[in-house]
Amino acid sequence: MWPLIVLLLHVSAVCSDSHSLRYYYTVVSAPGSGLPEYSSVGYVDDREIVNYNSESGRYRPKVQWMEKMEEGYWERNTQITKGTEASFRHNVRIAMERFNQSGGLHIVQVMSGCELRDDGGITGYSQYGYDGREFLALDTQTWTYVPTMAQAQITTQRWNSPDVEVGERDKNYIENICIEYLQKHVANGREDLERRVRPQVKVSGQEKGDTVKLHCQVYGFHPRAVDVKWMNKEDEVHSYETTHVLPNPDGTYQIRVSAEVTPKDGDRYSCYVDHRSLEKPQYIVWEPEKSSVWVIAVVVAVVVVVALLGIGGFVFYRRRKAGYKETGTSDTSSDSNNPANA
Repeated sequence: MWPLIVLLLHVSAVCSDSHSLRYYYTVVSAPGSGLPEYSSVGYVDDREIVNYNSESGRYRPKVQWMEKMEEGYWERNTQITKGTEASFRHNVRIAMERFNQSGGLHIVQVMSGCELRDDGGITGYSQYGYDGREFLALDTQTWTYVPTMAQAQITTQRWNSPDVEVGERDKNYIENICIEYLQKHVANGREDLERRVRPQVKVSGQEKGDTVKLHCQVYGFHPRAVDVKWMNKEDEVHSYETTHVLPNPDGTYQIRVSAEVTPKDGDRYSCYVDHRSLEKPQYIVWEPEKSSVWVIAVVVAVVVVVALLGIGGFVFYRRRKAGYKETGTSDTSSDSNNPANA
C-alpha cells in the first residue's frame, strides 16, 4: 500500500549539517481501508513535526518545540489543510478516470519540500504517486512537470501551460516560503534536531557449511543518516542485505546489514560504520568462533575433571564412613566392661 512513501523516506536522508522540510499528503478513494481517507504529515529532517488527518480534523504539533510557533499558526493551517483535503479528494477521482477505474481502493500520494544544504544551497522536490508508482514529478531545472505515466500527460500539459505554470508557483514556495519556515523550525528545535548519539555496534556470524552469514547490528544512534557496510580488509563486500533505518521508541534509530561470505586464509571481515556523531568511521572486526574440535576438547576436559572430583569425593566418603564404624565398636566394648552395665 505504501511503497512510494517508504522509498521517499528511505532516499531522503539528509547528510552533514543540511536540513530539510518535507510534507507527505495521502488520500484514499474509499473508506474502510483502516486508514484515514486523507492525511498530511510534516517532517523536519527525520522528525515528524505536524500531523493532520480527516478523522481528527485538526492540524496538530507532534514535537514540543513546535508549540513555539506564532499565535494563530495552528488554526490558520487547520483551515488551509481542510481546503487541501477537499482538493485531494477531487484529484483521486480524476486519477481514477484517467485509468478507467470506476471503483476499488486507490491511493494518491504526494511529497513536496525543500532542503537547505550546509553550503547555503537550496534544493526542492514535488513528486506525485498513484497506487504506489510515480505519476509525475517536478523538474527543478526547468520548473516544469514531467509525466512518468501516459495517464499523467493531460495533467502535465495543463500544469505547464503559460496561463497556469504550476511549476513557477512551486519554485516560489520552495525557494521562499518553505525555506523560511524550515529556518524557523530549525531555530526552535535545534537542540533536538542536532543532537548526536553514538551508535552501538554488534557483529556476529552463522556458519552454514563453507559459508558464513555475517550480521552487523547498529542501534541507538541519532541522527538518522548512517553508512553501514561489510568490508574484507580494504575491499567492500558487495553481496549483502540491509534493512531500512528503523526508529526506536526513544527517538534513536537502528539498522542491520548482513552478508554471506566464504572465508579464505588471510580474510579479515569487519563492519564499517560512519555516522555524524563519530570523529572517524569505525571498523568492528568479526572474529570467528573457536573451532568445534577445540570446544569438544574443553568439554571433555571439564567432564574428566568433574569425574575425578566425584571419584575423589566418593573415596573420601567411604573412608570417613569406615572410620565411624571402628569408633562405634570400641564404644560398645567399653560399655560392656562398665560395671554400671553388669
